[in-house]
Amino acid sequence: MPTINPVGLKFMQAIITFMMMMLQVVCAEEEIMCIEREREALLQFKDALVDDYGMLSSWTTSDCCQWQGIRCTNLTAHVLMLDLHGDFNDVQQRYMRGEIHKSLMELQQLNYLNLNSNDFQGRGIPEFLGSLTNLRYLDLSFSHFGGKIPTQFGSLSHLKYLDLSWNRYMQGSIPRQLGNLSQLQHLDLSYNFFEGSIPSQLGNLSNLQKLYLGGSHYYDDAYGGALKIDDGDHWLSNLISLTHLSLVSISNLNTSHSFLQMIAKLPKLRELSLIHCSLSDQFILSVRPSKFNFSSSLSILDLSWNSFTSSMIFQWLSNVTSNLVELHLSYNLLEGSTSNHFGRVMNSLEHLDLSHNMFKGEDLKSFANICTLHSLYMPANHLTEDLPSILHNLSSGCVRHSLQDLDLSDNQITGSLPDLSVFSSLKSLFLDGNQLSGKIPEGISLPFHLEFLSISSNSLEENQLNGKILESTKLSPLLESLSITSNILEGGIPKSFGNACALRSLDMSNNSLSEEFPMIIHHLSGCARYSLERLNLGKNQINGTLHDLSIFSSLRELYLDGNKLNGEIPKDIKFPPQLEELDLQSNSLKGVLTDYHFANMSKLDFLELSDNSLLALAFSPNWVPPFQLSYIGLRSCKLGPVFPKWVETQNQFRDIDISNSGIEDMVPKWFWAKLTFQESILMNISHNNLHGIIPNFPLKNLYHSLILGSNQFDGPIPPFLRGSLFLDLSKNKFSDSRSFLCMDGTVENLYQLDLSNNHLSGKIPDCWSHFKSLSYLDLSHNNFSGRIPTSMGSLLRLQALLLRNNNLTDEIHFSLSSCTNLVMLDIAQNRLSGLIPAWVGSELQELQFFNDIQLLDLSRNSMSGQIPKCIKFFTSMTQKTSSRDYQGHSYEVNTETYKIVKSYDLNALLTWKGSEQMFKNNVLLLLKSIDLSSNHFSGEIPLEIDNLFGLVSLNLSRNSLIGKIPSKIGKLTSLESLDLSRNQLIGSIPPSLTQIYGLGVLDLSHNHLTGKIPTSTQLQSFNASSYEDNLDLCGLPLEKLCIDKGLAQEPNVEVQEDEYSLFNREFYLSMTFGFVISFWVVFGSILFKLSWRHAYFKFLNNLSDNIYVKVAIFVNKISKVHG
Repeated sequence: MPTINPVGLKFMQAIITFMMMMLQVVCAEEEIMCIEREREALLQFKDALVDDYGMLSSWTTSDCCQWQGIRCTNLTAHVLMLDLHGDFNDVQQRYMRGEIHKSLMELQQLNYLNLNSNDFQGRGIPEFLGSLTNLRYLDLSFSHFGGKIPTQFGSLSHLKYLDLSWNRYMQGSIPRQLGNLSQLQHLDLSYNFFEGSIPSQLGNLSNLQKLYLGGSHYYDDAYGGALKIDDGDHWLSNLISLTHLSLVSISNLNTSHSFLQMIAKLPKLRELSLIHCSLSDQFILSVRPSKFNFSSSLSILDLSWNSFTSSMIFQWLSNVTSNLVELHLSYNLLEGSTSNHFGRVMNSLEHLDLSHNMFKGEDLKSFANICTLHSLYMPANHLTEDLPSILHNLSSGCVRHSLQDLDLSDNQITGSLPDLSVFSSLKSLFLDGNQLSGKIPEGISLPFHLEFLSISSNSLEENQLNGKILESTKLSPLLESLSITSNILEGGIPKSFGNACALRSLDMSNNSLSEEFPMIIHHLSGCARYSLERLNLGKNQINGTLHDLSIFSSLRELYLDGNKLNGEIPKDIKFPPQLEELDLQSNSLKGVLTDYHFANMSKLDFLELSDNSLLALAFSPNWVPPFQLSYIGLRSCKLGPVFPKWVETQNQFRDIDISNSGIEDMVPKWFWAKLTFQESILMNISHNNLHGIIPNFPLKNLYHSLILGSNQFDGPIPPFLRGSLFLDLSKNKFSDSRSFLCMDGTVENLYQLDLSNNHLSGKIPDCWSHFKSLSYLDLSHNNFSGRIPTSMGSLLRLQALLLRNNNLTDEIHFSLSSCTNLVMLDIAQNRLSGLIPAWVGSELQELQFFNDIQLLDLSRNSMSGQIPKCIKFFTSMTQKTSSRDYQGHSYEVNTETYKIVKSYDLNALLTWKGSEQMFKNNVLLLLKSIDLSSNHFSGEIPLEIDNLFGLVSLNLSRNSLIGKIPSKIGKLTSLESLDLSRNQLIGSIPPSLTQIYGLGVLDLSHNHLTGKIPTSTQLQSFNASSYEDNLDLCGLPLEKLCIDKGLAQEPNVEVQEDEYSLFNREFYLSMTFGFVISFWVVFGSILFKLSWRHAYFKFLNNLSDNIYVKVAIFVNKISKVHG
């Protein structure tokens, strides 16, 4: 075979290179443009989309190949790539919405299509995408698609990558046609609502490397795992190229013993995730370890969110594979120690996640000999020992040299901080949420490489490190982050902290630091002033004036909220130029902030100055700030009287609170207009003197919370406000709500609506069926009249309904029985009549309407009839609730991408201690109350009321109730207020009332009660007015004393009397009373009057005869009974 000499070879390479360069020059000179029909197709595609963020702003020029997101082939100018993925992260949101136009079919050469993270609003994936047969890459994830996977996707024979994950509205079964995609390497169908069996045709995908299925539980835990596998089906074992397998929430995986055998046959598997599949110890033991083909390949295993209970799983794993690098077993029920064999065998394990299990401190010895372990996560276990003992168990082996990250947070670890230097490689240590106590030891030794140290607390438990941090405390030279929040540390910050040259984040918030702020800044002004990026000293007792902070050249976040900073803000003070977040709220700062203070702060994003009532912001009229804020918090500062014009320049804010800021002006139209293009806003402009009519603007988005209460707005309520999540228009002068409530169209996302304290009149509009999500409705303190509209019964998610203080008439309509989620019903101070409907607490299983009711107020109406016995079915009131297990009131908001749980406050006007008082927020969290006072109810108090063990307040006063107070009322041990006054109750006060030890308010006055007031600490402590106007009632605290203390029975003592007993209690009482009176009245007369003495002896003769006869009769009766 002839050979080519090196010179000739180089010459040929030069010729080829020259020809390629000439070809590129010719192509450039011809300026290949995109194909016109494809350009028109793209423009039609664009017209079907709503581009709120200008993602397609470049799509205007003649050459579509130069457009954003488009890539064409250099030779033919066909469109090859369309990449228009959006962004839903916390920093920014940038996406398109609308639909995919069928014009895309024109792009037959398209091989790459990426539309992930957009909003297609529940529309189905177009079937025509299956005609783009040249597609290699298709990503439609996170895009809010609905419907089913088109079967036409089975025609995409060249497809290598398919991702349809995280489309919460997609459902149905996985089409078997996907098994035709023989070139497919990546398939992700996870986190949708697919159901049915996984098709066995997926076993045909011999080139598949990554497979992700399941995950419906993320959206709805009750939904469970609708996807399942068919036992005995061996399709998975055919995927011999598979390297990544994730099965989440597969409903029957735990009972399919053959499936683990299939997984065991995969020879190349590197990552395996079987999450939230109810797997147990029996599942892993169903296959012998020798059967696993991936023993040498598997490096990452995730079995989180299952039901493993014993440490047997570690022994099983040590026999299956020795090459694991990461092992995730979080959210199981694991406990107990394992043998040292696991540590010796796992000679590659670097990451071990055992969080949210039941391990104890002594169990850590089992992991002390894993010499390769870098990260150990054990938060939320049952570690209750002292910290030195726990760390001693862990440091007894070689892991003390390798461990870099250790998380022991959210346990119940006690003791003080020990020497940590034994962990020579440790970089991060998290001890948050434990019960550590004592002072930080003097000269404590920290690992040299430590970068992150957190000893903060959380909402469950609190560390209680106390005392001052001594000057001798030295930080690791590599320490980057130190968090000691929510303890009870005092004093200030040691100067040694300022010499930590690597320190980027220092968080000592929520302690008791009391040093002056200038001194703190002085102590931190060492080399740390160059490195420090985040400083949080909020919620302490730091005092002094605000100091110039410009020396901290890298500082991005500064939190000094909730301290005692005071004094004038210097006119020449400057903040660090890199500052992004500034929080000075809840101090006592005063003075004026001007343009000068913010001149160099171009990166400022978060500004919170609220609750500094003496602080004013005075900017030049035409000032344009150098920053764009996402958060504006200026509540209770001095901004007025003119509406701040500089806000017009801010186009990115999501939260703005300028409430109670002294503004007395009309709201400019430009401010309302911002609601039409802002993505999501929490706006609070309440408690000012804003006035005028709100113009009607279209709302682009449905995630606004608008608080406009306590102003002077008037006129009609504009319909565009229906597009809010939360809307508070209370305490204004709005006079017309019809156009707002009754405009056509369903209102999907309005959850809270407060129209109370306005000038609304006439009948309540009967068009509530539009409001599908409403959970809280307050129309109280208006002038509405007529009946409660029947359409309110369509508010199926309603939890709180307040109609107090209107002029509503007629009966409570049956339609309200559909509102079965009601927690609070307040229709007091109206003119309602009729009976309490029996369905309010019906005992029929299918008619238990108000099981969740906690606050029921029907007072000050004209209702009549008897109190129904079915109140015993107020299930929530039959249960006692403590502050520890009560979660408050909330509702769930379903956005297009995720679920949000929103809490709300119940505000209740209750009659307490004889006067109306407003209860708000946390005070009402535990309050369960029934108020039926000031009506015309008659009959007896139902005995069933003693089943309401959780009842805190009961007011039945000012009715016409008769009969006795229920004898077992003392079972209501949660009761704090009881008012039964101004009725016609008879009988004695039940002795069981003495068992309600927390009773703070009692009013039984103006009834017909008799007997002695039972003796107890509580009942005698009330004012006499609580018992007044009960003529036959006696005993303390009344001035009317009972004649004999023996009149009162002892509580809970039942005396049964024999009908044949002559010497019963009444007999003794009568004899004693008669003897005392007769002795001094009669016998005294006998001594001084002769005629009386003769009569007396004659009486004795007759009495002896009578006694003899009565005794004889009594003896005769006894003999008959016992004979």
